[in-house]
Amino acid sequence: MYALVTDNEITKIINNPKAMVIGDVQYPAKIFSVWSASELNAIGIYEVVFDDSNKKNEKWYINTNQSYDFDGNEVTASYGTATPKEHADRNGTDEDGVELDPVVVIEGLKTKLIKDLKLQVANELSKTDWYITRNTEKSTAIPSNISTHRDAVRTKQAEMETAITNASDTPALEILYTYTTTDGVQSRPLGELPRLES
Repeated sequence: MYALVTDNEITKIINNPKAMVIGDVQYPAKIFSVWSASELNAIGIYEVVFDDSNKKNEKWYINTNQSYDFDGNEVTASYGTATPKEHADRNGTDEDGVELDPVVVIEGLKTKLIKDLKLQVANELSKTDWYITRNTEKSTAIPSNISTHRDAVRTKQAEMETAITNASDTPALEILYTYTTTDGVQSRPLGELPRLES
């Protein structure tokens, strides 16, 4: 990505190299690939340098649009301060801030994460549901390791839901899901659902 700078002001962002008219001169698109940076700078074209230091994980935050700045030597694209997504449910409001009637609940991250967890649990339990069906239809005993696994999944689900519910804000939720590596083992504070050993 490039920027066209005229009189120390960014006048155009160039997403893809293309032929351009600058002043009274027509330049072909190939100048972007064959000219040096200093040659491009001489006609007012600068490659954009990206500063992602303020950019945050979009699962948890709403990033601002990038803003562009020219300091006399370099064009930089940077983000403003990211806003945490709402972690708790809230009632919807109209443009004046008055709660909607009937009430419209806007789900926060906690509700969405718990729904996602429930889907993961359902998927894990579905792998062994046939044992339950067979037991119901044919009275065939459920192997103890299957019962133990299903109980462990539900127990871990309850722990995980409690941890999500008790998170005080969006950064606390993010920490629960952030993986770290210790002694070659990756883990996260939230933990994982048990998987059935083959």
